[in-house]
Amino acid sequence: MGWFWAEPTLTAARTPSSHPPVAGDGAPPAGCPMHTKTLDALNPNKNPQNPGGPTASACLVPREEARTTDDESKSLLSQLNPLNYMFPDLSQKRAPNQTVALPTSREVSTIPKGSGDGTWEYPSPQQMYNALLRKGYTDTDIEAVEPMVSVHNFLNEGAWAEIVGWEQRFAQGLYQGWRICRRGEAHAPEELERNWKNGNGPEPSLIRFQGRPKDLTPKATMLQVLGWIYPSKFGVEMPFDRHDWYVSRDVNGEQQQVRYVIDYYSGEPEPTGEPVFYLDVRPAATPRGAAERIIRWSTDVWWKAVGGDKREQDPQPFFRHNASKPWG
Repeated sequence: MGWFWAEPTLTAARTPSSHPPVAGDGAPPAGCPMHTKTLDALNPNKNPQNPGGPTASACLVPREEARTTDDESKSLLSQLNPLNYMFPDLSQKRAPNQTVALPTSREVSTIPKGSGDGTWEYPSPQQMYNALLRKGYTDTDIEAVEPMVSVHNFLNEGAWAEIVGWEQRFAQGLYQGWRICRRGEAHAPEELERNWKNGNGPEPSLIRFQGRPKDLTPKATMLQVLGWIYPSKFGVEMPFDRHDWYVSRDVNGEQQQVRYVIDYYSGEPEPTGEPVFYLDVRPAATPRGAAERIIRWSTDVWWKAVGGDKREQDPQPFFRHNASKPWG
């Protein structure tokens, strides 16, 4: 769940407690997540491009990646790093016929690596541009690469913040998660501080992630069906990308792998022109993941439905011995 918007300077983010309806008017972009949509929004005077070619997805690369020693000719798919579907050797050199210099500095993320060796590091604009060229996007607008990298990094940080929120609630078990969620999303920080054991607990880490832009999630499919039946309430555009993130969770000293699913939606731009993106982040629909989703969402709905805040301020028993009887 989450709502994020990207400014050219990328200085802020807002995360309401629930995922609002998504309104978009563009086709899902090709290439990296947020590619065409982001470029359109950040460069309103440019014509959108939709080059054909293999799908590029995922934006993180591990720090201090080892270089490949295999010089044999390989297919495009086999050249992709299986950890994150990026090339294992991202060059910082200028591409042939490149006329505009791109920065080679790399931004360090806040996302811990599953190997325990520091945090993930985002590719530099020069590395991203070289990777796009190698993947077939030869008509990429070089002046749009820096904003594209910034938006990629911004949305990845937002997705990780959402995942950390889920982990804080349920890493210590379903019952502990219920205790944290029972008073709704608005009171979750208070309950986290009250019920969290052993300080802040073990920090989750990202093992790997996979871009699956062509695979529609069951929830996204259901929203499309509901939108066809009841468009005024459920009508949403198709998500333009999907990621599966594999997170390492510490459970009583043992590491367990938890899969999270992220749907990326484009919304109507802000009046000032900034693009708007919606990230629907939740555990995959495994038995445990489904239970976590039910607990978090149902407790929030129930707390609001029964007027939990008002009841806390003015507690009243459900049944009073002196209450008037409807039958007289």
